[in-house]
Amino acid sequence: MNRPTARVLALLEILQAGGTRTVAELADRLGVDERTVRRYVGHLIDLDVPVRSVRGRYGGYRLAPGYRMPPLMLTDEEALAVLLGLVAGRRAGLVTTSVAAAESAAAKVRRVLPEALGRRLDALLATADFTAPARPMAVPETSVLLMLAEAARDRRPVAIGYTAWKGRRSERTVHPYGVVAHSGRWYVTGADSVSGEVRTFRLDRIETASVLPGSFDVPERFDPAARVLSGLAGVPYLHEVSLRVQGTVEQVRHRLPPGLATVRELPAEPAWDAAAAPEEGKGSAWVRVELRAERLEWVPSVLAWLDLPFVIEHPDALRDHVRALARRLAMCADAVVDAAEGAESRAE
Repeated sequence: MNRPTARVLALLEILQAGGTRTVAELADRLGVDERTVRRYVGHLIDLDVPVRSVRGRYGGYRLAPGYRMPPLMLTDEEALAVLLGLVAGRRAGLVTTSVAAAESAAAKVRRVLPEALGRRLDALLATADFTAPARPMAVPETSVLLMLAEAARDRRPVAIGYTAWKGRRSERTVHPYGVVAHSGRWYVTGADSVSGEVRTFRLDRIETASVLPGSFDVPERFDPAARVLSGLAGVPYLHEVSLRVQGTVEQVRHRLPPGLATVRELPAEPAWDAAAAPEEGKGSAWVRVELRAERLEWVPSVLAWLDLPFVIEHPDALRDHVRALARRLAMCADAVVDAAEGAESRAE
């Protein structure tokens, strides 16, 4: 869709908001001169849109009472945003509907688009590929997600029926501070009446929800996304890992996957034995990293990715896994050297 056509639709959108708009105001919002605004109005009238001219000092243009803009009059960019949003949201695991519902919505959008634009979007959707794999979805009830989002905005308590990961069901009241999407799941975080603390709940495990009378205040500077990540990092697993890592909190968090670990500063004069630290780390700032894991085998690769000096506090079993990874890496490095030397000897 060309730029003038897009601006005509933008003019219609402005008029649809109601009231009388002066020619000067419309020209300023559309980025054109007043003569062009009058030409755009003429285009709308040719399309049977009932634009009325209002004379006088405060005159301008308005829509006839009762007129409603036809649905989905989209520019190329708007149509692309809608369809790609459906595709990307489904692949990221954020769409709270079934695959069939998402595909049905995309088909409805496609049917009302102009034929030429529809063909171009079909070509993009048929040929586009993604480097990131699609995430599996844990689909919550759409009504629950929308209810909690509205309650968080309006600061209204919500009564929920919740089933925990071990199958234990409970009834509780939550003050929803925010709704967060992470790794294909939706979460709500807020004050919990049962524990008296700030808790995080998976939306797909909420069976019933109803808004209650009353209101609440959100703690100052509360960050829902950060709270969800820290809550996920504290989920109980078989192994609890504690490390000291040389670096700042920001450096270490930047190199760890979100939600994997908690990172906190250590005192400037740490109580632990400095002799246990790697030589290059002595006298530098250190942080404590705590994480939980069902299996320890993958932890050494995360530590290697940190590329920072570290000391294992516990468990001792992690030391064996780190040594095993170091041996495998050394063997691979030596194998590359041996292969190169063998090739050189054969060439001679």
